[in-house]
Amino acid sequence: MPASMTAFATRETITNAGALCWELRSVNHRYLEIQPRLPEPLRSLEPEVRERIAAVLGRGRVECTLRLTRAGGSRAIEVDEELVSTVVRACHTIDDHLINPARLNSLEILGWPGVVREPEVDSDALREAALDLLDTALDDLAGQRVAEGERLATLIRERCQRVTECVASERENAAGLTERLCVRLRERLEQLDVEHDPGRLEQELAWQAQRLDVSEELDRLDTHVAAVEAALAADEPVGRRLDFLMQELHREANTLGSKAADTDRAQASVELKVAIEQMREQVQNLE
Repeated sequence: MPASMTAFATRETITNAGALCWELRSVNHRYLEIQPRLPEPLRSLEPEVRERIAAVLGRGRVECTLRLTRAGGSRAIEVDEELVSTVVRACHTIDDHLINPARLNSLEILGWPGVVREPEVDSDALREAALDLLDTALDDLAGQRVAEGERLATLIRERCQRVTECVASERENAAGLTERLCVRLRERLEQLDVEHDPGRLEQELAWQAQRLDVSEELDRLDTHVAAVEAALAADEPVGRRLDFLMQELHREANTLGSKAADTDRAQASVELKVAIEQMREQVQNLE
């Protein structure tokens, strides 16, 4: 079943080290592009994150953000006093070179990396929890992509049915093409009030009928529609194949329009192009 490339999923859990939250968002893209955003303590997970996403998804730009909220509560803040002294001395050294040095701000010093000691955490357990949560979020994302893909497939099949109806109508219309050409040419000759060679008229009719024959284009349209429906039934990514088929359908519709001998056939070509363009827009969302 085709899968859409557009979906969103979020999952969170609580660990001894704090709260973990994954946000996964995927949108259309020609290839698979993974954009991980990880907190510093879990930055080393990036290769594993890329590998797990690539094992599940085939195409799309995937933004995956992991948030780690440290456990708070009433625990005391542990300060590295030796580092604080070093920072303060460095600030005073700089102040000696300034005319109007700013006063030291305690909160700014607290924000200096390493001044506040973070509690020791089990990094292996935190990594495992983050990866397990990623797998769960990926399952949600993949499920949403499949559900959206089913809706898109339904819309595409409806347009395929419309194309099939247009092709059948054109076949009926083409069946009386020679007769209509004959009537048209005879009416024109009568208006001109000139004598004509019946044999030459037959040759002209045969040439016109051959030039305006669209049987091959109609056959190819049917073949491409059948290929689209077969692709939609396949259990694999089919977005690129369908995109190619849309180009082929559009090419045949253009040729059909160029051979239009009357307004009805020209209108049928327009309706075909509308249905094909609607399919193409939906196909752009499929993996």
